Amino acid sequence: MKCDVAIVGAGPYGLSIAAHLSAQNIAFRIFGPAMDTWRNAMPAGMFLKSEGFASSLSDPGKTFTLAHYSTANGIPYADTGLPVPLKVFTDYGDAFLQRFAPSHDSRSVSRIERDEDGFWLTLDDGELVSATRVVVAVGITHYAHMPQEFAGLPEAFVTHASQHPDLAKFSGKTVAVIGAGASALDTAAILVDRGATVELIARNRQIHFHNPPTGRPRSFWESLKSPMSGLGPGWRSRLCTNAPLLFRALPEALRLKIVDRHLGPAPGWWTRNATEGKARFNLGAQLRGASPKGEKVLVEFEGANGTPQAIQCDHIIAATGYVVDLRRLPFMTAPLLSDIKMSADRSPELSAHFESTVPGLYFTGVSAAASFGPMMRFAYGAAYTAKRVSRDLVRKMRARPLPLAGAAVERSAPSQA
Repeated sequence: MKCDVAIVGAGPYGLSIAAHLSAQNIAFRIFGPAMDTWRNAMPAGMFLKSEGFASSLSDPGKTFTLAHYSTANGIPYADTGLPVPLKVFTDYGDAFLQRFAPSHDSRSVSRIERDEDGFWLTLDDGELVSATRVVVAVGITHYAHMPQEFAGLPEAFVTHASQHPDLAKFSGKTVAVIGAGASALDTAAILVDRGATVELIARNRQIHFHNPPTGRPRSFWESLKSPMSGLGPGWRSRLCTNAPLLFRALPEALRLKIVDRHLGPAPGWWTRNATEGKARFNLGAQLRGASPKGEKVLVEFEGANGTPQAIQCDHIIAATGYVVDLRRLPFMTAPLLSDIKMSADRSPELSAHFESTVPGLYFTGVSAAASFGPMMRFAYGAAYTAKRVSRDLVRKMRARPLPLAGAAVERSAPSQA
């Protein structure tokens, strides 16, 4: 099999790029389970943190937004103030795929290699695909971060929040949830609803819940002081969404600092009533470790006043976020990684059109956040990305297309050694 462009990942970024390439009649193939991260790495029953208007995938004519889909299917929707259920979003992604990428291939890519003619992709069933250009759009799935304090502890006792699309199995159990962000409070809220006893442990001394909607339009002065953006209100967020190329021009150290600190842990407002008084909050805590105690696990930490504390529970769920490191992408081969120039945090250094230092290899989504800013951590960034990536691909392929590696297909595939 051969194609002009191979898209690895069928989430918001991959599907949006597919829609834009399709409109330009570029021959592409898109691989991977549809909306995989959203369907299999987030708990059923949660709501998106982003507002409705900021949760659409992107097609060139803006003909199939989340608002269009919701209206056509009789689903309650509002641009702001009404949380988007996870299932609505994944179903919308499936419908978007059927409209703009019906030739989608649900097989995963297990290996990417490069030769003088382009790229070779090995699929999970062993089939080989040749492509002149590759867009990596796999999202956060492979970047789950586990605290060092839990190193060596068996999965029977500790797992990452991304491993639990269904939390019902913890009904009647005591679960320690680590973290203070949206993932932690979503997990805690759903666990409480499923009948679990929840101990939330966080180093933050306060949970910074989003403010609930006021039910009234924002005044002129409110909008001037704190303008709305796809990342929420505030001038910093507005600059992140409106000027990603300006962000890219900043010194690397400053870019990494902004990505790390802007939009820190802040759960959705709806999780407050679902957790306060129903889950126990252990705030200002410093983890010290965990160890099995028979069929239970003991979590040890220092409390806010510095006193040693311990909680015995059935399981620990680390809702501790994601850390980009290209070495953790299982399909990236060592020779390919060695040719990619990276930032200090192991993110790829990207051109103004998301191309890495390996010609023809593009990275999107959270992998691009160090180059283009915090917007790339959210679905809202898919529209900007799709426009720039597709425009660059179309320009390059029409002006000076690379070979499709036809000769390589005839001779042999690259060595799997």
